Amino acid sequence: MSALFACEDPAQWRKVYDGYWEVVEAKSTGQGKKSGKLLALDKWYQEELPVAIGSRPDRHVTLSELVKLMEWKLTRGKFRPRLQQLVASNSEETVEKCSRKAFSLLPDMRAAIAELSSLKALGPATASAVLAAGAPEQAAFMSDEAVESVPGLKPIQYTAKHYALYLDKVVERTKTLNKVDPQQDWTPHRVELCLWAWAVANQQQLPLLEDVGVKGSAVREKTSHSDSDQRPAKKQRAR
Repeated sequence: MSALFACEDPAQWRKVYDGYWEVVEAKSTGQGKKSGKLLALDKWYQEELPVAIGSRPDRHVTLSELVKLMEWKLTRGKFRPRLQQLVASNSEETVEKCSRKAFSLLPDMRAAIAELSSLKALGPATASAVLAAGAPEQAAFMSDEAVESVPGLKPIQYTAKHYALYLDKVVERTKTLNKVDPQQDWTPHRVELCLWAWAVANQQQLPLLEDVGVKGSAVREKTSHSDSDQRPAKKQRAR
């Protein structure tokens, strides 16, 4: 699963990035009753939410946006109704105040993550999703698939410290790609999207990335690591 991360050829990374929506659609259509829901939510998260956040004089998210972001995250992974109920119990004022402060704290990522984690139902992973939407040039979403695609980060720990280790490596790879890619348009969030697409395409045995010339692209792993489905059941906690 770490074959893509080890690759330093931006052309191969771009092939994976270009196939991102195909992977999302394939995963979405395979979700039974929720078929199509992930695709719609992902379009919103990747395209509409960043524009909304960026259009504000002081970047922040609203309560309704945070609730929808949580729905996107849980639809992408393992659905936990309790977390959706908890995030909705935050007040509009508190969500806007905390998210506004979090964005103002950047580039201090640890401080921004800590600020957002003070909200109900938000842990480092969900906090990183908020920051990646509003500051993709600095943050990357802490998805299971992306983290597990980076060497040395398994098992995943849903802590600020583990997120910092993950982000450091993603930022390092981003800089490497921008040094050799004439377009120089790589961001931590874009690198994370590629890692997610690569992992899901391999996990679900999708033929969408077979033309990617990276060793390991033909690997067809049947065991899904998505959102820790194989871990023993534990008391839910914010991620």
